[in-house]
Formats: sequence, structure tokens, C-alpha cells
Amino acid sequence: MPYNSIINRTDAEALIPEEVSREIIQEVPTSSSVMQLARKLPNMSRKQRKMPVLDALISAYFVNGDTGLKQTSEVAWANKYVTAEEMAVIVPIPEAVLEDEDYDIWGEVKPRIIEAFGRAFDAAVVLGTNIPAAWVIDMGNHSGLLDGCTDASHVLDLSNELAAGKDMFDVILGEGGLLSFVEEDGYEINGHVASLKMKAKLRGVRAKVFNGVDSMVPAGEPIFVRSMQESGRYELDGVSILFPKNGAIPADSLLQVSGDWNQLVYSIRTDVTYKILTEAVIQDNTGAIIYNLAQQDMVALRAVMRLGVALPNPINAVNQDAATRFPFSALVP
Repeated sequence: MPYNSIINRTDAEALIPEEVSREIIQEVPTSSSVMQLARKLPNMSRKQRKMPVLDALISAYFVNGDTGLKQTSEVAWANKYVTAEEMAVIVPIPEAVLEDEDYDIWGEVKPRIIEAFGRAFDAAVVLGTNIPAAWVIDMGNHSGLLDGCTDASHVLDLSNELAAGKDMFDVILGEGGLLSFVEEDGYEINGHVASLKMKAKLRGVRAKVFNGVDSMVPAGEPIFVRSMQESGRYELDGVSILFPKNGAIPADSLLQVSGDWNQLVYSIRTDVTYKILTEAVIQDNTGAIIYNLAQQDMVALRAVMRLGVALPNPINAVNQDAATRFPFSALVP
């Protein structure tokens, strides 16, 4: 009688067809606001991709007189990289639960995995939450966009700005406001990502009218609401705002990040896989065994995704100082 039979990888792969692995590559961007706005590079065929970017600009000079000497100039490029790092999750379940269910439980789990991947990616890129060390380097030694905004002095504290007498319109759209930081560095803003709390703040912004005494007061029509009978289309300076519902951007950490999202690039490594685990143990970070799948009659679905993100931040003619040049700005509570 056989004593060494197991459900191996080949046996279990039939439970999750190949199409499912490809499908996750297509669906993850829909759960990630950052992926919807950032520029997607072709899928990576290996762990790291090199991107030459402009690092020095040509300068032209006037010639002094008819016989003056013409000066020289040069163009220089620097290598930037996108490095694929792994995101993964294991979802264990008792075999008895699988046997008692009348529907495809893995089909129910899969959308939650997709949502989790999108949430983890957004939190890492925007706030630096659990961001891989290689991504910090690839993003110009910034632990996420908020950290880069801080280093470039592109952060506004809403409470301080309102206490100084500014209104929301001035804070975001006015001179010295949120959008001006990006524009003054030579970039065009093409997208905004904001916490859900910003919806109410924008709905409450009203045009100022003369109070009949000595000042203007915010008592006019709402600025960002076209009609009380229609759903609000949230735009700032003609550019739409995304309000992620995946929980990646809590309002107590960040209200809004705006910028030129074409400068942020990401690439997906194509070896995205699912695997059913049956004869494994699941340990915590101390090495303690939490689940012994074989001994406890359990199975687990392991999902793995590899992708990279980078912010090359090439030189431009408006701001040639990499230390202060940054294509994003942030509003904090």
C-alpha cells in the first residue's frame, strides 16, 4: 500500500486555472488608485529594469562680437531602475469548511486578495507603509510620495493654513497653494488622490459674497458642486480627483496628494501565481507554528505578485535642482 502519496503542485493546479493568474494582473489596477494614475511600463521579464533618464541640459550662449568664441555644452543621462519586489498572502481554511460550502469559496476570496494587493501597493507608494528598501532607492531615496513631498517642502498643513486666514480655495488652487508647488517645479498636474474626508471639505467650499458691512463671507453658491440634483464630479482645475475606498489613505495621515502622475512609473513582473498548500506549516515571525495544515486538516491558498515602482524625476528647465524638484505635493490635516 502507498504511504507517500501527496497532493502536489501538478495535482492542485487544476483547481485554479492559468487564466486566474493572468486575470489578477488585469484586475489589481482597478483596486489601486496609484496604478490608475501612474504610467505603466511593459511587464518586466526579470527582477530589475534600467531606465536612462535625462540628467543634464544643453545650454546655449550668445557670441561676443563677430569673432567671439562659441562655447560648448553637453547632455548627460543617468540610469534609474525599477525593481520587482514580492507581495504575497496566504489564506488558510479548514477542509471541513470547504466541504460544507455550496459555492466556490476561492471565487469569493479572490476579489479580496485583489483588493488587498491594491491597498498594500497604494499605502507603500503614497505613505511608505511597509515599502521595500529597493523601492525607496528607485523613488529617489524617498519612502513614498508623502516623504518626497516633505523633503521638497511641498507639504501644506490644512489646519495651519485655515488658522492663518486662508480658505480651501486659496489653500489648494491659489498662489502658494497646493498645486503651485508642482507647477513651479515645471510639471503639469494631471491627477489627484484624496481621502474620502476631502469630499465633505470640498462640498462645503462656497463662493464669497459681500456681507453688506465690511467684508466678504462664504455664503454664495458651492464651488465644487454643480447641482444639488446631480452626483458631484470632483475636479480641481479641470482634473479629476480619485477617492480610494480601499483604506490605503487614512484621513488622519493625508488628505490629498496631487501631481504629475506620468512621472511615477510601475511595472508588473509576469510570474503572478496561485498555489494550493496542503502539506505545509504556517509560522509567525518568531518561528512559532501557527497552523500545521496536514495535521489540522486544512488547506491554504497562496497568492504571489511581483512588481516594481520608480520615480525617475528627470531634470527639466524650470527646476534643475534634484533636491527641491518633485512632481507631487501633499495636503495633510
